[in-house]
Amino acid sequence: MTQDDERSSDLRRPRCRPAPRDTADPRCSTGDRGDRHPKAPVPKQRTPGPYRVPPRERRTGLVILNTGDGKGKTTAALGTLLRARGRDMTVAMMQFLKTEGVKRGEHIAAEKLGVEIVPMGAGFTWLSERIEEDRALARECWAQCREVLDSGRYDIVIFDELTYPLAYGWLDHDEVLPAIRDRPAGTHVIITGRMATPELIEFADLVTEMKDVKHPYRTRGIGAQPGLEL
Repeated sequence: MTQDDERSSDLRRPRCRPAPRDTADPRCSTGDRGDRHPKAPVPKQRTPGPYRVPPRERRTGLVILNTGDGKGKTTAALGTLLRARGRDMTVAMMQFLKTEGVKRGEHIAAEKLGVEIVPMGAGFTWLSERIEEDRALARECWAQCREVLDSGRYDIVIFDELTYPLAYGWLDHDEVLPAIRDRPAGTHVIITGRMATPELIEFADLVTEMKDVKHPYRTRGIGAQPGLEL
């Protein structure tokens, strides 16, 4: 083969050219992926926009459930609360197991943000021996929740630890779920807590389960700390 024939063959041979970072052909060894690991997900390309909050009648209200044995269920709900306030949305958080009169970090922050966080509990827990009193208290708490939900004043309503009274039978699914289903249009509802029942999981639009992999209390005896849990 002459030199001219070799040059002609090179011109016909397909070549791998550097592709844009997020569209590199994996068959081309010269594809430019920058400093990302080969298995790293490709970042989503978002079009800049105003991201205005649509009116409720044009909004799809969701029921979001954060459950599981791992830490972070209420914390995740508070993160959504913070994001929503950044969009000037109205948010209310009703807390079933948080004792009235005890201020935690989220209560102090809520006052500064103009958000309603209402601790409704009186210290009842799954270790209580006052079952009938706890049942009555749970029903009183749910009555407050219904007023907030039905008022139509809030874009997002958070029912913190609602899973427990449902799991213990203190509240009836046939009463709670229809009330949430018939809420004002465009209202988002977030429910947190362990022991989510199959009925609640089936009912929710979005379910996230927090898995307990490792906890400092078990491994090092470190309890709850201000700013993280309190």
